[in-house]
Amino acid sequence: MSDEELLAGEEPLSADDLFRVRKKSGEWKAVETPKFGVTVADAHTHLQYLADPVLALARAGLAGVSFICTVLDVLEDDEEVLGRLRPWTHQAAVSMQRTVPCCCGAPRPRVPQVRAAVGCHPHNAARYDAALEEKLRTWLRKPDVVALGEIGLDYHYDFSPAADQKRAFRAQLRLAKEAGLPVVLHVREALADAWEIVQDEGLPEEGVLLHCFTDTWEALEPWVEAGCSVSFGGAITFGGADAIRDAAARVPVGQLLLETDAPYMAPKPLRGQKCEPAQMVFTAERLCEVRGADDEDARRELLLATQRNALALLDRKPTAWQAGGPR
Repeated sequence: MSDEELLAGEEPLSADDLFRVRKKSGEWKAVETPKFGVTVADAHTHLQYLADPVLALARAGLAGVSFICTVLDVLEDDEEVLGRLRPWTHQAAVSMQRTVPCCCGAPRPRVPQVRAAVGCHPHNAARYDAALEEKLRTWLRKPDVVALGEIGLDYHYDFSPAADQKRAFRAQLRLAKEAGLPVVLHVREALADAWEIVQDEGLPEEGVLLHCFTDTWEALEPWVEAGCSVSFGGAITFGGADAIRDAAARVPVGQLLLETDAPYMAPKPLRGQKCEPAQMVFTAERLCEVRGADDEDARRELLLATQRNALALLDRKPTAWQAGGPR
């Protein structure tokens, strides 16, 4: 495909390391990619929903993303996706070796390591029953599965009745504790009810990640005080998101993570496009600004901390339960 054909498309499908935005003329122009000198981790994405997961992984590696946790829904997604993660990674690595030259002894960019979380999203809670839970148990024992999620409550869309959401949430919290796995929470306009449930059920010892946080610090504070981790995505770059940025500025650095939630919520200046893990760098840049990391050393220290947090929570060996024995 020529550059002219590429730039004339509805969205820029790129095999290079450039990001593009559409001008009023309809043409696409490249935008500068933030560079940090360190890699970053995408704690929450959905590779299976991207048009070309292999290309997305290669582009993520070029952008400096070294770790990705992709999230699957036990009702909506195909179990075969879990078997494709390693082939996708291998294919992306082969592609990068062929197309990215070594330069002056500099290290060659590497494809991100990919792990997975699986769960029943609150949107599908009305269909959570014994059969679905048994299916989820099977998925949780698969290689590369490191967390149970995303689970929780969503009162914004309310696709499942609140009573069903609470029931499924409680059941999956119990399953996570049985399996010895951390949980990835999706909580939207329901933090108070979710907090009541986790207080009643008890927080999993292996960890809790509030993904894609978009509420206020006041709503978040009890979760942070309880030791939960918090992940921020493209929303911290949006106009009018001062409350989210305020929360991101207050979370202790040891509990702070970054994510894309691709293909959703592309950050500025790419808002309106389909998101991909490579776009993490724009969210990382904004987080550095929010946290006052205004020089190279401070940015490196902050982003390395978010990466360490992601790896500590989501890059884990199989539990005894996953290996087929009791916890």
